[in-house]
Amino acid sequence: MIGRRITLVGGIALALASAGCEKAEQYVDQRRPATPHEAYLAGLHEAGLAGTALSRAWIMEAGKAVRSPQRVDLPFREEGYIAPEQPDAVGYRFPLQRGQTLEVRLDVDSETPARVFLDLLRVAEKVGDPPRPVAADTTPDGLVYEPYRDGEFLVRVQPELLAGGRFTLDLTLEPALTFPVAGMNGRAIQSVWGDPRDGGRRSHEGVDIFAPRGTPVVASVEGRVSRANVTGLGGKVVWLRDDSRRRSLYYAHLDSQTVFRGDRVQVGDTLGFVGNTGNARTTPPHLHYGVYYRGQGAVDPAPFLKSYGADVLEVRVDRQLYGQWVRIRSGGIRLRTGPSRQSTVAAELAGYTPARVLGGARDWYRVALPDGSQGYVAARLTEELSALEPWVAGSAIPAQMAPRRGAPQVEVLAAGAEVAVTGRFDGFVQVRSPSGRLVWLLDPNPGQPMALADSEQQQQQ
Repeated sequence: MIGRRITLVGGIALALASAGCEKAEQYVDQRRPATPHEAYLAGLHEAGLAGTALSRAWIMEAGKAVRSPQRVDLPFREEGYIAPEQPDAVGYRFPLQRGQTLEVRLDVDSETPARVFLDLLRVAEKVGDPPRPVAADTTPDGLVYEPYRDGEFLVRVQPELLAGGRFTLDLTLEPALTFPVAGMNGRAIQSVWGDPRDGGRRSHEGVDIFAPRGTPVVASVEGRVSRANVTGLGGKVVWLRDDSRRRSLYYAHLDSQTVFRGDRVQVGDTLGFVGNTGNARTTPPHLHYGVYYRGQGAVDPAPFLKSYGADVLEVRVDRQLYGQWVRIRSGGIRLRTGPSRQSTVAAELAGYTPARVLGGARDWYRVALPDGSQGYVAARLTEELSALEPWVAGSAIPAQMAPRRGAPQVEVLAAGAEVAVTGRFDGFVQVRSPSGRLVWLLDPNPGQPMALADSEQQQQQ
């Protein structure tokens, strides 16, 4: 499915946010239209459905995905599964810099057409304040967003009620500006932001991109030439105004210019050619390139030009296990907040802990533990949910849906019923009942080691 790209950045938001003020953003929030997710929730309330058990679970999962998102590094790809009969949502948190462009692509494979809400939210700087929606899409096609300041962001994926299926989410980064020297890339930058100039009396307010004399210098954005003149410092220069972002791009030391003040240009149009005019007469030919924001002055151009490795990482896990239960191989295995050994440890897991596979990223499974907490576990540290030890009920025993006291009872095991123990968690054992259902019983031997069933022992010898 070819992604439809949506960007939500209003002129009012940019004007107010140039002051870097959270209150300004809250002012904009009061006047923005509702996101599709917010409109859907309002519709549930209007229809009198928000109080149903299914709707309450959907609302709870939406909030949980925002409060406890997975921490990921970009670029990132995850394949996952959301069961239509079980309301669910997933959130992913990551930092963004001004100068980066985030591209979000969501592909959904569902048996029935359904809406999947894709929301991009900015994490509030003040602890306790809710995150701000900054971009959204009602269809599984994706969105594009360029932040106007650095910050923490999160993406939430949630289908409407009674909808779900397999999905693939790609989060990639691109530079916000086209590289300004034709045929060159970041390796041509040899003098960076902040380098000392004039014996340390001033610092470098841009980057120097070295290239052969006469190499075309091109427009990084669509815009208007505000100046094309000659100065003592920059020599032959061009100023290109990007009104959509309230910024100007500065091209200096040109050998010659091909545009005039007032010209409208498109991305990639030639503005001039690399040279060493102005105070660069004693240096090899290069382009001095600067980025200036109205009311802020010069900013480091590096994030606007850097290559971010757009190729997403391949998913190398067993896709047949999405939505299924697995078991942690041994004790001491760590549940992490992201699919990396560098990610924060969320919990240390006991041996034989069952976990339901929600998705896969690289060589990691995103799993839900029996208590509902989520995180990532290396796929190689999990195993099939096969029988551990057989167990015979001495008397009729109630079997529960979840490993907690007071959980709903789903069936009663008759006296003499033989079940296969498949795992253990928090004072309960998970068993496969004679009906084939996975249920939970109070652990009859808490703290005692569990043994593999004879058939499983033979397979591992």
